[in-house]
Amino acid sequence: MNEFNTVYNRNNTKSLKWDNVQAIFQADDVLPMWVADMDFKAPEAVNQALIERAEHGIYGYTIIGDDIRTNVSQWINKRHQWDVANNELIFSPGVITSLHTAIHSFTNPNDKILLQTPVYTPFFQLIENNNRQVVENRLHYNGSTYEIDFVDLEAKLQDGVKAFMLCSPHNPVGRVWTKAELEKIAALCLRYDVLILADEIHADLTFKDYVHIPIASLSEDVSNQTITLMSPTKTFNLAGLQASYMVVTDRKKRRILQQELGNQGFNMLNTMGVIALDAAYQSGVEWLEELLVIVEANKTYAKERLEKETDGKLTVIDSEGTYLLWIDCSALDLADKELHTFMIQQAKVGMNAGSSYGNAGEQFMRLNLACPKSTLEEGINRIVDAVRTL
Repeated sequence: MNEFNTVYNRNNTKSLKWDNVQAIFQADDVLPMWVADMDFKAPEAVNQALIERAEHGIYGYTIIGDDIRTNVSQWINKRHQWDVANNELIFSPGVITSLHTAIHSFTNPNDKILLQTPVYTPFFQLIENNNRQVVENRLHYNGSTYEIDFVDLEAKLQDGVKAFMLCSPHNPVGRVWTKAELEKIAALCLRYDVLILADEIHADLTFKDYVHIPIASLSEDVSNQTITLMSPTKTFNLAGLQASYMVVTDRKKRRILQQELGNQGFNMLNTMGVIALDAAYQSGVEWLEELLVIVEANKTYAKERLEKETDGKLTVIDSEGTYLLWIDCSALDLADKELHTFMIQQAKVGMNAGSSYGNAGEQFMRLNLACPKSTLEEGINRIVDAVRTL
């Protein structure tokens, strides 16, 4: 686990997280703990595979053969107990690309698309930029965790919603939906013929007492109503290599999606993305298991300190998955913009403002836990010290 304790200098690597601090936060003394990439090196097997490919030195068009498809299918089966056929996989550069393709393929301008808010910021942009309507099923916050408002969900679905962007596990609130919750969602979507667009990019990042269940694995009918979006990029810190895939069991939907991807010019992945994906799924299990221990320990450490040392002024949602900490700052009694400014100017920690995840996220902040303990400790020290001045 020593590699997870090493602090790597990411400055001057064209890192969005580290080299863009001034542009994002209008300050250069802010500790960046925002965007969802890790401050850990990828598994050594991935790095070695990339080095070997680079030493070859020729980067022509790269195919995704049946061996790689089998590797992906086996990963899904072993990690999530879901049997996926090789031909049910469609590869694309990223989950956002896949969602854009699915929206264009299966909805029309002005159609309603449902989100469970607060939720990942680009979801709103995808819907609005494609001239579709955002419909919110606001998650119920009970003061310690989040629950689905199924009465509101059904009312929204039966009112003409065409697609439901399901975030599972949920970013930013950290819920790993139970089988019972997923079955209720699936039953409603089948009843009202609503397409499920399941963003499951954090599927591999669940803590020891929780199990991610792909919603499409519930039944054949649900599977045929679902487009599942997965990737090794969050799991193994490969976001910059842009490699993801969709699981689509319905043959007609697969054909339509493949044609639309082709129309957009996304006919294949980049060479290094293919190499990294394959190596991660072949040899990354041990690294991932160590990572999960580190992240859960970081979560426990951050939650205990932030709540105890601020006299309860901060409440940390006890997340069930992802490496993202969702912090309730409402007891600070700061307006949303004041809260964001306070964390930048007084705490000098760069986090994601909760309001960027919709109105339901106001007075919350999102903090990235995927960093060495010393980095996390520095961030928590800064936040605690700043809150104590209020």
